[in-house]
Amino acid sequence: MAGLLSPKPVYHPQSNGQYTNYPRNLSAFSETPPIASAPSTHPLPPGFPATQSAPPHVALQDDGKIYGLVIDLMDPNTREGALLELSKKREQYDDLALVLWHSFGIMPALLQEIVSVYPLLSPPNLTAHVSNRVCNALALLQCVASHSETRQLFLNGLFILQLRDEPFE
Repeated sequence: MAGLLSPKPVYHPQSNGQYTNYPRNLSAFSETPPIASAPSTHPLPPGFPATQSAPPHVALQDDGKIYGLVIDLMDPNTREGALLELSKKREQYDDLALVLWHSFGIMPALLQEIVSVYPLLSPPNLTAHVSNRVCNALALLQCVASHSETRQLFLNGLFILQLRDEPFE
């Protein structure tokens, strides 16, 4: 097990004996990756196909925007804007469902968005702003559920049961 990182907090000598948590900041990631003039030597991972309808440099730019927005879904501070933009682009980007499904932590983030409004339903305190945000998350889940390659994975994942307000048996 050599070389594995421990999930324990990190001790910094400058912290006067106090432990600090790992940084959970995604700001180190750029919105879009730099576009190289030469073709990439590393192929895209499975589930992340480049759009073939546009010239290669435009397809990479679009892919970079999509991937940047998907990364923004992980940060609660940027999630709302990413939900809005991705829900707008779901008709234009055929493989968005694949990107969402195969990206680490995205499906739980979408479920969290939906479940977070449950307390606002009774008594009814749901605002139009919150409602739009949840609708955008539901639209992205619908995108995953309706794609031919992710439909069965979605159903096998029992995501429907996660949306229930009561425990399942």
